Amino acid sequence: MLASRCLLLTWALLAARVRSQSWRPCTDLLPLDLLASALPSTGEAPPPQIQMVQSKGSRGLRLAGAAATALSFPASQIFSNCDYFPAEFSLVATIKIPRLRQKRNEYVFSVVEEGSDSLLLGLRVSENRLHLLVTLPGVGGRSRLSFKDVELDDNRWHTLVLAVSGLYATLTIDCGLPLELKQVQSFPSALSTRGSRFFIGSRKRLRGRFSGLLRQLVLLPGSDATPRLCPTSDPSLAELSVPQVLKSTPVQPDHQGPVYPYEAEARVTLSPPPCSGPEQGQLWFNAQRKGLFVCDGLTWRTLLLNQERLDYVEDYQDLYTSSETFDVEVFSMPSEGLFMAAANRDSRPGSGIYKWINASFQLYQNISTQEARAWKHFTIDDKIFLVVANSREAEPELSVIYRWNQRRRRFLRHQTLETHSALDWEAFHIHNHSFLVVANHRRDSNHNIHSVIYRWNPNTKLFEVNQTLSTSGAYDWEFFSVGPYHFLAVANTFDGRTTTISSTVYVWLHGGFQTFQSIPTVGATDWETFQIDGRFFLAVANSQKVSERGPSLYSINSTVYELNTLTQTFIRFQDILTHSAVDWEFFTIGEEKFLVVANSHDGSSYSLNSVVYRWQGYEGFVPVHSLPTFGCRDWEHFSTDDGSFLVYSSATSRLSKVFKLRTY
Repeated sequence: MLASRCLLLTWALLAARVRSQSWRPCTDLLPLDLLASALPSTGEAPPPQIQMVQSKGSRGLRLAGAAATALSFPASQIFSNCDYFPAEFSLVATIKIPRLRQKRNEYVFSVVEEGSDSLLLGLRVSENRLHLLVTLPGVGGRSRLSFKDVELDDNRWHTLVLAVSGLYATLTIDCGLPLELKQVQSFPSALSTRGSRFFIGSRKRLRGRFSGLLRQLVLLPGSDATPRLCPTSDPSLAELSVPQVLKSTPVQPDHQGPVYPYEAEARVTLSPPPCSGPEQGQLWFNAQRKGLFVCDGLTWRTLLLNQERLDYVEDYQDLYTSSETFDVEVFSMPSEGLFMAAANRDSRPGSGIYKWINASFQLYQNISTQEARAWKHFTIDDKIFLVVANSREAEPELSVIYRWNQRRRRFLRHQTLETHSALDWEAFHIHNHSFLVVANHRRDSNHNIHSVIYRWNPNTKLFEVNQTLSTSGAYDWEFFSVGPYHFLAVANTFDGRTTTISSTVYVWLHGGFQTFQSIPTVGATDWETFQIDGRFFLAVANSQKVSERGPSLYSINSTVYELNTLTQTFIRFQDILTHSAVDWEFFTIGEEKFLVVANSHDGSSYSLNSVVYRWQGYEGFVPVHSLPTFGCRDWEHFSTDDGSFLVYSSATSRLSKVFKLRTY
């Protein structure tokens, strides 16, 4: 009898254990690659609706057309030992989503009952939000966990880890700071997946289909996957388990796996975008050179190129400004077009903003300025600014920053900064910080004063003083980078006694600029930096030789310096005879490189030829074109669909000119 009772008790315990195991969630700690599970096996043809896209050097899958059920598999395929979704888990996804419209919802994946099509579980994205939806067993209601202001839909790659444990859910994006939410009730411990199906990139319907790129989708039961991914050198593309077909390694010729329709995103720009490992395979169309290039991981390789060569220069447009013009700044604004800001002497009606309309510059806006000497265009967080250097002596003397108002389609005053006979502004970015530096020329009769570097405060949306540098009659600033190093070069013109003084190149170290090299100059008015075949150059415009004794000399040498990587200094490369040079402009036509100088005065006349020089390797720059100018103060090169152009401003006349560069 006792043996029978023991046997019955044993069977009861076993039955209880079996019943308990029937609702116990899966606790395997091996990553379950949901994306790989949905892809066809080796030798099978992929669904025609699935496209492979390479974006910024990494591959992802995109559902095209009516591909609502193209990627799916039964839940039993991964839940073979039990039918319950784990109560504690991490979801790892690497996605790239274009900007989503308001009230649009898209599913990264979902678990749907095959019989009723009801949603059991889903990961959904909407504008700036991420949602985890789950149907509560036995209750019938649906729970939604929402993370707000996560900005996943910015058309960039992001890797997110959503970890759920008990009442808490934690979201980590690109190995950043985790966001934690406390739920009203714990994730269900008995969410049955029997008779259900996983759908990748959809909810089994066309509506809500995922429109972005999907590179990775992994379920890790029982633990937080963040420590497995972070830290990493590339957090936006951190990998836990990426399907082999999406790996960056090239496919071997004898590869027998599925062949997907493949495309790579192309960029259309004038200046080359970055080309490194992440951009490998990306296409770039150079609109200026009409060439198609592909990134090999190191440099842009030509696929198709129509090489242009400069033939001759022709007079194109007479541009009459409100008064003499010291400077022109040509810039483009997205969806608005090409503009030019002219820095005019007279305060009434001030300086003009011109727009390129019907293949010519036409007046668009007048801005009141005080003997404006220069304009500088720059952007911060997609906001467009113009800053003017006002030089009229007044107390206090103010230069003004203007901001483009999209609604009014005009530049409106944003901030004023106290300056002293300001002649130039330079804008630049270092380590995600935005800066402005002003060339303060003199205060009263004192030329030995400080020029100021300002840094943008993202909280106040204003520029604040960051650093001051001692200058002598500062005329121009030039910012440039060589590898990881950032430089600022100032053109010092006059110290109160002579123009034969040194100008200074500063280097960014330990959060500020420090002296890198002093270069002898003679009335320096402009620095121009450029690269040719991996070589770095600085050209200085020397304007005149003035001293306490003897006459002033206007016909003197300006100099091109080259950076010597061994001595880590700029050394003299070439002297070019100029006539009170006040500006250099570097530009390219096809594979040819050019420098044009603004010759302004020879001691007796302002009517001079400004000269275009062409790069000829060992010979340096040689003169190829002479352009008649009058009081030439500044050159700007620009390109449009109508061709390639040069525009110069006159500091002694209301007439500035646009030249067209004819090519063949």
